[in-house]
Amino acid sequence: MATLTEDDLQLFVDAVKHYLKATSKQEPEITSAFLGDSSVIAHEFNGIVSFMGGYSGQILVSMPEGMLRELLVLQHEHDLSETNLLDAVGEVANTLAGNARKVFGPDLEISVPTRLRGAQGITARVRPRPYVITFRWHRHPALVCVDLERR
Repeated sequence: MATLTEDDLQLFVDAVKHYLKATSKQEPEITSAFLGDSSVIAHEFNGIVSFMGGYSGQILVSMPEGMLRELLVLQHEHDLSETNLLDAVGEVANTLAGNARKVFGPDLEISVPTRLRGAQGITARVRPRPYVITFRWHRHPALVCVDLERR
């Protein structure tokens, strides 16, 4: 399998920036981008979308509870339950996957987001060293893990 290019990875950076800026009028600060290891250190709320077709693997969006609560409040949502927080992180993951489909082509198949509370058991599935993009929005750290390979 072929490695993603820098432009492929920039798609995910740009998608995170666009999503948060559109939602909150404040763009996040990208704090680092690096090759992780097989176990990803994630936050409390995680959305995972799997890819098939010309690419295989997954992307993981991982955010702390406080960040998701602030995003929901900015969207005038009053239900700050765990279910709604999980829905919110799943929506972010799904949005990133939709942006990937626009760039990688309509043959890219994407799953419905899997939403998880807690970081236990989150591991890379395709790459021994997935791409990790960390960012900060307001005071909250978060990350996107891109664990994709081009077929």
